[in-house]
Amino acid sequence: MPERPMRADARRNYERLLAAARDVVAEQGTDASLEEVARRAGVGIGTLYRHFPTREALLEALLHDRFNGLRAHAEELLGADDPFEALVGWMRRLGAGALTYRGLAQTMMAALQDESSDLYASCHDMRAAGDALLVRAREAGVVRPEVRSADMLYLAAMLASVTEHSPEDTELRDRLFSYMVDGLRPR
Repeated sequence: MPERPMRADARRNYERLLAAARDVVAEQGTDASLEEVARRAGVGIGTLYRHFPTREALLEALLHDRFNGLRAHAEELLGADDPFEALVGWMRRLGAGALTYRGLAQTMMAALQDESSDLYASCHDMRAAGDALLVRAREAGVVRPEVRSADMLYLAAMLASVTEHSPEDTELRDRLFSYMVDGLRPR
């Protein structure tokens, strides 16, 4: 049975919740207060939970387009002339995206381990597209053969975590990213 379209008032509440969530999660990170999201949206907590039964469902709604963008970007890069630069470009965008909200990298890593998470499908599709870039780079011999797709995600998560905790060092992310990229090349 097809899903019924949302009533106009329900659609307005949904949009207000997403707008409030963008602000609150930007301020407080992925562990943001859901009560604060509901308060800023001008709705009750029950309304928030009707639209987003879990924190992951709310994050999925906030991040869906971003994850789809990363997936699409990886698919575009599969046709690039230089497989190493394609992989590095995608990893740079992945790392920058992981800094969108404090705690996002850890949330993504947890979601990839939990198929019941509302974030799992988006994270998995994004990861699969990145995997294709890694396979292409390994087959071209421009990436160490032992590098696994999970390694790339862990490296991006570590980079985001360190950068989150050292905001005063504005060059840290680029410096560490450069070291990481050098470590991917074959010896």
